[in-house]
Amino acid sequence: MRDDPSGGWNGSAEAWIRFVDAGDPNRTHLLDPVMLKLCGEVKGQRVLDVGCGEGRFCRMLAERGAQVTGLEPTPRLLEEARKRHPQGRYESGDAAKLPFGDGSFDLVVSYVALVDIADYRTAIREKARVLKAGGRVVLANLQPFATTSPTGWHRDKKGQKMHFPVDRYPDEYPNIARWKGIEIRQYHRPMAHIMRAFFDAGFNLREFLEPLPTPQALKERPDMADSLRVPIFVVMDWRKP
Repeated sequence: MRDDPSGGWNGSAEAWIRFVDAGDPNRTHLLDPVMLKLCGEVKGQRVLDVGCGEGRFCRMLAERGAQVTGLEPTPRLLEEARKRHPQGRYESGDAAKLPFGDGSFDLVVSYVALVDIADYRTAIREKARVLKAGGRVVLANLQPFATTSPTGWHRDKKGQKMHFPVDRYPDEYPNIARWKGIEIRQYHRPMAHIMRAFFDAGFNLREFLEPLPTPQALKERPDMADSLRVPIFVVMDWRKP
């Protein structure tokens, strides 16, 4: 994994596709409604989804009338995105070196992708570069405290969840996350570093949210009650002046 330039994504692509197809309540019940609301009216807008995976959120935005471009560095995921959305535009590329001209997009979306990007500061500057004046970045990401402990909850001897451990929070470092046959490298950064990277790139913060499950979501998926104890995602809306 240490020497894998894809951070494990090449070997985890098939498992990721199965995971998404099985339905992830964190996306369908927690993040999708918030992300779509912050994206707002996208009809006719030029939208870039950086780290689009198999293209799920691209398709959702395209159904709402957006002119979407998906960027994905993992060949198998890029292939699947093109297969599932033949009329869409999907490009291979590096988030830290976007293959697009200055001011090409009205909106850039990052849907739990920043955590996978090694050179995140450059990636954020690149988002600013390809946005037009007044354009926005709508970003969902793992809470930085959650990335200090990729193994998740600390449990008692009976297996009951006690608390979510946090350690080495002020540092920046990679971890290996494993679930559902997926094994990938993800990066821990303290929230202050992420915020500073956006401010240094010239962005203004418009919204900062920590999504919680709705009563309806809890009715359909009672297991999501853990998110009321520990919300593990943040969603932000940044504007380029």
